[in-house]
Amino acid sequence: MGVRRAVEMALDSPGKHRSPIFTYGPLIHNPQVLDLLNEKGVHIIENIPEAGEGTVLIRAHGVPPAVKKDLKKAGFAVINATCPRVIKVQAIIKKHARQGYASIIIGDRDHPEVVGLMGFAAGNGYIAGTLQELESLPAFDKAILVAQTTLNTRLFETVKNWAQAYHPYYKCFDTICDSTTQRQTEVQKMTAMVDALIVVGGKNSGNTQRLAEIAAQSGTPTYHIETASDLDVNALSVAETIGITAGASTPNWIINRVVRAVERLPYKNGAGIQKMIFSIQQALLLTNAIVAAGAGCLSYACAVLMGIDNFSPHVWISMLYVLSMHTLNNLTGLKADRYNDPEREAFYREHHLFLISIAMSSGAAGLFIAYSQGLTSFLVLLIMSILGLSYNIKLIPKTLFVGKYSRIRDISGSKTILIAVAWGVVTSLLPAISAGHSSGLKTVLVFLWATGLAFARTAFFDILDMQGDRIVGKETIPILLGEKKSLRMLKTVLGIWAVLIVTASLTGILPTLGLGLFLCPAAMLALISMHENGFMLPGIRLEFLVESHFFLAGMVTLFYTVVLQP
Repeated sequence: MGVRRAVEMALDSPGKHRSPIFTYGPLIHNPQVLDLLNEKGVHIIENIPEAGEGTVLIRAHGVPPAVKKDLKKAGFAVINATCPRVIKVQAIIKKHARQGYASIIIGDRDHPEVVGLMGFAAGNGYIAGTLQELESLPAFDKAILVAQTTLNTRLFETVKNWAQAYHPYYKCFDTICDSTTQRQTEVQKMTAMVDALIVVGGKNSGNTQRLAEIAAQSGTPTYHIETASDLDVNALSVAETIGITAGASTPNWIINRVVRAVERLPYKNGAGIQKMIFSIQQALLLTNAIVAAGAGCLSYACAVLMGIDNFSPHVWISMLYVLSMHTLNNLTGLKADRYNDPEREAFYREHHLFLISIAMSSGAAGLFIAYSQGLTSFLVLLIMSILGLSYNIKLIPKTLFVGKYSRIRDISGSKTILIAVAWGVVTSLLPAISAGHSSGLKTVLVFLWATGLAFARTAFFDILDMQGDRIVGKETIPILLGEKKSLRMLKTVLGIWAVLIVTASLTGILPTLGLGLFLCPAAMLALISMHENGFMLPGIRLEFLVESHFFLAGMVTLFYTVVLQP
């Protein structure tokens, strides 16, 4: 939490606070994040000049109080990005220092967090990195014991037992961050369940090093890596079960890259049906073929719900439009894919000319079929296509407008909402318009149901891509609301649509097909819950299952039309 908060504060600082932007010392212990911040114009200063300008962020580890005063005295605006858990330890030391207590800090003497904590001890602070160092300290009339927030939990348990035995009047404060405790406990459990364990994080990150040490002590082969490129493929190839954990300062996009790389290991050099299935899944996702086919299935279900017999043209329109727009969206979103999905970024850069031709030809084919269904359908699809093409284009020249909102994409949350509405229009409203059913409660309900499913799909992927989207400046709904609120919103939306379609079917507004289509929001809800509870990690399998839940709508509809209504 503290690391994520610090990084988000740093990423949001350019354009929000007085320039230039600096951090006092490395913001966190992860070289990839520091390189990223440097690209964004957030630089590191190690020493305080006599006079400075701009804004300085206090690193997540915290600094001594004197440093903040000196930074302000030099003329900097100071933003405190210290982890709240570290601030709590600072407050404990400061309070007891005023009361004359000696402060004994258990931690790494040279770690910036410990250096910062010592600044709050009012000259009566002591550091012990081992039990032997602690035993060598003089006995104090009154003292407190605190831990570096990323300390090895086993070491601090030993310290507490020692204090209870020899200095029971010492006050012990268990200040190890619960995230650190949880990670270390999980690593201890994982080593008994896996053949190899990968620890992802900076080589100079103390808490990441401790995770690797705990794992190695168990005898399980342990690999401390910084990025996916550091993976020892040959060593890991003999492991049937591989565990992955990460240090507190490791961003999600680096972890996800490692997960994807490990996910591919069984299929990279192997053969057989599993490799073939994996390769097909990967190809369908990268080319957007699966999302296009899913749109066709949804359009088929919507047409049958509305009692439209001539659904075939609209299935093709939906497939071609979604293929075109999603391919173009991926082509213009490569900056975010650098962090969210590097495989897709590489694929699109390598095959960009071919993909552009696919996007343009499928878009043109969709418009041609729409024209055959009537001028109104053609105009609606044309307007939607123009809006899709212009999403990332500056519509207002700088000479006329210098504000933030010069493109559609600059509107906060527009991506998620517009994609969902576009899916709803192309899969339900266009068939209704062609059949003369453009008004009425049935059409409205079907449109809301289709839009709701598409919204859940898009918003869920936005949740998975939050860090990459934030890095490139996208303001998606999950970034605006936060991950937890967004997940609650999605579950609420899916629950409403599930109840809506069942109620509409039971009351006769929609055919009984709606009872079967209840499975679509229910399946999506189950996937989200599995991911939320850690049973479904980000990767090709999760993406494929999310995209496939639209196929469920097609299969249920096919069963309904062939078996129940032959």
